[in-house]
Amino acid sequence: MERRERPITERRLQRMREVLARRQPDLTVVLENVHDPHNVSAVLRSCDAVGLLAVHLVYTVEAFPELSENVSGSALKWLDLVFHPTIAACCETLRSQGFTIYATYLGDLEHSFDLYELDLTRPVALVFGNEQRGVSDEAVRLADGNFVIPMMGMVRSLNISVACAVSLYEALRQRRLAGQYDRPKLSEAERLGRLRRWLEREGRALPEELLGPSLSSS
Repeated sequence: MERRERPITERRLQRMREVLARRQPDLTVVLENVHDPHNVSAVLRSCDAVGLLAVHLVYTVEAFPELSENVSGSALKWLDLVFHPTIAACCETLRSQGFTIYATYLGDLEHSFDLYELDLTRPVALVFGNEQRGVSDEAVRLADGNFVIPMMGMVRSLNISVACAVSLYEALRQRRLAGQYDRPKLSEAERLGRLRRWLEREGRALPEELLGPSLSSS
């Protein structure tokens, strides 16, 4: 049976364009063996909210969990999920793209950066680990540095999805002040290609303005 595509309103189309214009390809998150599907889904929701383009996933011990669309707020449709076979391969890829990599490790507070001391306007990847084990020793060793979120109470750490949201919103704060959401970081061609893919994922009919000769090459 042929799939019937739904039309899209100008308002919805304009929102997609505005979101793509604010995407931050030079800010990303790495999840290493995060087990709880609610945590992963909540992280993805925060990533989309802050304007990330992609999230990098390393699952060498745990299986990638089945995600809840209710928790993720459909963020799966708007983010690129990039899987890596090992944390070493992930770090190599990110570093080749110019990212500075920071792990979240509580075992060496003396040599860790405070979150609010980091310059998050630069290309940065933040690594978050398993709920019980944290990030692996290899992730700590391969990272360019370690950071912690300052804690004023008796507990030493936040839930991983909360920690990720706190960290990402500090990045958003810094980047807004620097004007990094005011101008597109993706080229016009990249934004158009992603807009087409987003419409296809939603089962939306492509507006005539997008049905140009470049459609076949996207």
